[in-house]
Order: sequence, then C-alpha cells, then structure tokens
Amino acid sequence: MGFLKRILRSTGPEGTAAAEHADSFGRLSDEELQTHMGIDRYDAFDLTAAIRPSYDLQIIPRQGFRHDEYRDDASGAVVPVLMASATRNILMDLFLDLIDPLGPVVDVVLETSHHATGGHQDLYREHIDLPVLKSTLLEFEDMLLNDGCTGIAIVNPQRQQEVQFDEHKMLIAYGAPLDRFEKILIDADVYPDPKLQFLTEAEHVHSSSERYLREFDVLKSRLGMDSEWS
Repeated sequence: MGFLKRILRSTGPEGTAAAEHADSFGRLSDEELQTHMGIDRYDAFDLTAAIRPSYDLQIIPRQGFRHDEYRDDASGAVVPVLMASATRNILMDLFLDLIDPLGPVVDVVLETSHHATGGHQDLYREHIDLPVLKSTLLEFEDMLLNDGCTGIAIVNPQRQQEVQFDEHKMLIAYGAPLDRFEKILIDADVYPDPKLQFLTEAEHVHSSSERYLREFDVLKSRLGMDSEWS
C-alpha cells in the first residue's frame, strides 16, 4: 500500500523557506485525491510517480533549468547552482550523464525521509568507481525515479562539486564551473529559463510505498551503507 507525504513548505538551495501555503489536499475526497495522483502528464511534461503538484496547480511542471546559489550560513560561502527539471523519459539518463564530469571516483550520499518525521537522514559512502555506481543505480532505476522519499547525491569533494537527484526528482548541480553541466542539459533539450518555477516552490505531495522502502534498504546495503536507522 502506498503512502503520501504532504509538503506545505519548501526550501530552495539558498536555504530560505518559501511561504506556507494552504493545504488544498486536506479538502479533497478520496476520489478527488486519487484522480489527481493519477495525472502524470502536463502538456509535454511527464512526471514520475514520486511527486504531484498542488490540486489547484499553483505551479505547472515543465522542462528547463535556471541558475541559483547556495548560501552556507556557517561559513558564509556562496556556491553557484544549476537547478533542472526534466520529463520522465530522459530523467535517469540525464542524471547519469550529469555525474560524468565529477570524475572516475566519487562519494555517494543517499537521502531518505522514509523513517524521519519532518526531516531526512543522509547515508554516506566514500570512494566508489563511477562505472560501478552507474551500473548499480540502473538496477534501482524504478525506485530512484518513483520513490518520493528517496534522493541521491554524487560528490567529488576535491573539486567541491556535487550533482543531486533529489526526492522531488529535480536535478541540481553545485559548484563552479557549471559549464559542462549546462552543455549536458542543453544537449538533452533542457534549456535555460530564468523564470522557471519548480514544484518545490509551492504546495506539493510526495508518494512512496513499502516496496520502495524495501528496495531502498537493498540499495543502501549494496552501497555499503548498513548503518542502523536513527
């Protein structure tokens, strides 16, 4: 049986919370909610099963990317960011292409909110060969695309660069230079749009299931992240 996670507040890369929105989902009948959750195409954009926009469509999903920045409150550092949204049929391939510039050996962070109340837990694995990682991730493509409680980040700490495929199924590249990431996006027909809005910037709902939780635990073990849940 699936379960939903209602999100009334979102946080962008800059670390500031967006305004809180009315919970439109709370006013829906079961039939209306199921109908809304069953809509996975808006114009030419196909969503994965992981996330749905607000019932009143405050933001309609579409493909593109925009520049942003991440501000580290502790150090005061400002890191340039590319945030991208891509239609479902190219999403996994695009993520795997975006991690190529990080180099042949990377670190991996699995992010989960399956067991957390109002937050998430990060699990870290250092030093994995990129081809081995890609092969492993392709085995779990269905879960990575469709589980609204799972995110993953691939990191090169020496270059101070990171590519994140978050639980909203957004693609986010951190750290200069961003040119190679831009080229990969544009080559996949994902074009810059400074006015682009993402579903995280309004009310939205996540979806997951017990099956995806079990698959997450298998992936966690395959990547050598066997720590107990806190």
